[in-house]
This record gives sequence, structure tokens and C-alpha cells, in this order.
Amino acid sequence: MARSTFKVLFYLKRQTEQNGKAPIMGRITINGTISQFSCKMSVPPKLWDTKANKASGKSIVAQRINEKLENIKTNIGKQYQRICDRDSYVTAEKVRNAWLGFGDGYQLLMKTFDDYLKEFAEKRVGKDRTASTLVNYTRSRRYLAAFLQYEYKLEDIPFRELKREFIEKYVIYLSAVRHMLPGSIHTPVKKLKLMTYTAFKNGWITSDPFAGFHINVTYRDRRFLSESELQAVMRVYVPNYKTAIVRDIFVFCCFTGLAYADVKKLTHDDIHADEQGDLWIVDHRQKTGTQFRVKLLPVAKRLVERYRHLHLPGGCVFPVKSRKSMNMSLRHVARHAGLSFNPTMHEARHTFSTTVTLSQGVPLETVSKMLGHKHITATQIYAKITNDKIGRDMDALSQKIAEKFPIA
Repeated sequence: MARSTFKVLFYLKRQTEQNGKAPIMGRITINGTISQFSCKMSVPPKLWDTKANKASGKSIVAQRINEKLENIKTNIGKQYQRICDRDSYVTAEKVRNAWLGFGDGYQLLMKTFDDYLKEFAEKRVGKDRTASTLVNYTRSRRYLAAFLQYEYKLEDIPFRELKREFIEKYVIYLSAVRHMLPGSIHTPVKKLKLMTYTAFKNGWITSDPFAGFHINVTYRDRRFLSESELQAVMRVYVPNYKTAIVRDIFVFCCFTGLAYADVKKLTHDDIHADEQGDLWIVDHRQKTGTQFRVKLLPVAKRLVERYRHLHLPGGCVFPVKSRKSMNMSLRHVARHAGLSFNPTMHEARHTFSTTVTLSQGVPLETVSKMLGHKHITATQIYAKITNDKIGRDMDALSQKIAEKFPIA
């Protein structure tokens, strides 16, 4: 191969100076490609010779630093020569990786993530996971790749370089740079943990950097429609026929707890009659595959009958549009109904768990089963007890104990 232009220089990262010292960084330049790295040394800026790219003076400290820098430069040069002799091309990133010791035979974080996504798409999507789950995993991969560029100027990193500090910096990056809320940060960090656990399980690293690491997840209060707001949506006249259909589907979800994906795939075959003639939805959630059972309330029954004449393809109950289109139409419904906020399709599920069920005395365990949650803790996030329910419960308690605790 043609001889490449090759250069290694050292400089100070003055913007991260701490305790009077700045870290020494290195830069490899080959044919216009650049790769940076940390020398894992720090020096007072006044002792650094910018022109010579080394520590100035003849002190013992300066001599030791310069010896280490020269050793780094020599070893990088050896890796550069080895790659030139073996491969048809050479880049700064490739030489840096070889010098760090994660070239051949060492496992990389992003490569492992890519392999995982490929296998996930081929073997799990359409079987026990949905395409939307793959989209979420791919988004987490993008966050991690952006963090590596932002913090380390790297395309990839070996698992053996991952320490607790890496995880902590990643959390700070998601919060401070990407402005993600604590409840959202948990997901991409969880995917990183999956990668490090894979490396630990396969013996690529001797210890899991996530051992003992925890994130305190806080969730925002789930917004839902109050009883008066739900009645306003049900009673309002919507002039546009298509928007009225969206309103009806939203109301149906408010009285059944179905998520958007589940009402979209709901067919008449999923609705069964019991021995008493009552109608039940018995289906599996698209998100988790968990079975759920919901008895149709009178409002839900009327809405099913309202659209039965359409004879939709596949036996679907409702003509459900895209999620984005549905939410846009709900904005018009909210305006006509006089709501102070714009609800989304998922807030119908929150309304079912709070206004329609828990506030009316339905036990949390029953609501959890109807929502198709695997764990009751998931239901506790969605379901909030309203002031009206608390007031009714306390009134009943007041009547029950009024004569039991007389004051002397």
C-alpha cells in the first residue's frame, strides 16, 4: 500500500483543568483522519511546552511525563507499522484501537450493540416482540453513539475500558445535554446495562461495571380526563365526521383501557359473550403479549354496534388511523369540548384506570388484570386516586366510626 502521512502529537485539555492540573491528550493523524485519546496523565499548564508538545524543564516530574509520552508515541508507531504491513488501508481510529489493545480478539461496545439489534430484528420481531420495540432499542443505540462522540470523540470503545465513571457520565449526558427526564433516562441506561451484562456473561470482562449502580426512576404524573371532562368529550358536537370517529374510538378506550395498538388490531372475533350474554374483550396486548380481559360497559357496547355496519377489512371493530393522525384529531375534539389541554390516545388508558375504574371503587388488582399489566407496580404508575374518591371513602368511614370513638 502507498505510504500514509502519520503524526502523533500531545496537548493539554485546558477547559477541564482541575486542582491546578490539566489532562494530557493525544492526537493521531493519518491521511486526514484524526483520532484522539487520553494519556491518563495531568500536568500544571505552566509546566507544559505548547510548541514542543511535552512537559518543559528538567525536573523529575517533567522527565517522567516526557518518558511516558515518548513511550506512548513509540508504541503507537509500532501499531501503525504493523497495520501498514498487514492491511490495505490504515486510519487513525484503527491505529488508536490497536494501541489501546482492543483490535483483534477484543469485543467492542457498539459492535456488540449492532450485533444484538441485528439478531433481535431477525429472530424476535414479529414473534415475541414488535417492530416498535426495535425502534426504541435503535434509539438507545443512537444515544450511546452520540455520547461516545461527545465525551470521548470515539466511534467505539472496548468493554474493558468501561468503568463506573463511564456510566455516570452517560447519565449526566442524557440529563444535561439531551435534556431527558429521569423517567426517560432509565430506558437507554437499561440497554447499556444489557450490553455490559452480555460482556460479563461471555467472559469479555471480569466484572460488571453496573454492579451496585442504581438510578432512582421518577415518573411524571399521568394526565387523565376527569369525570366532567370525559362527559364533555362524549356530549360535544363535532362537525367533522372523521374527527367524530376519532372521538368515538377515544371514548371507547376510556371505557375499556385499550392502548392505541390494541384498539387498532381489535376485531369482532376478540369480543366474546359469556353465559349471561355479557360481552367481553379477551385478547393479548401487542406490547407485551400479556392476556387481558375487559367486560364491555354500556357505552363501549353502543360504540361497537355503531360501527358494525362498516364491515372493515380483517373484521376490525373501528377504522383506526395512524397514531399521529388520531392525536391531531383529538386536538380538535378538545377545542370543541372546551378542554384546557390536548389529550392523546394513551391518556384514554389513564382515564380508564383512574376516572372510570379506581375512582368508582374497582380494586387495583382488577384494574391491573384488565389493563394487561404483568406487575401491579405498572398499574400503580398509571392509576391515581382522585379527590372525589378519597372524599367518598372518608365520608363512609366517618359514618362507620362516628359512634365508636366518643370524646369525653
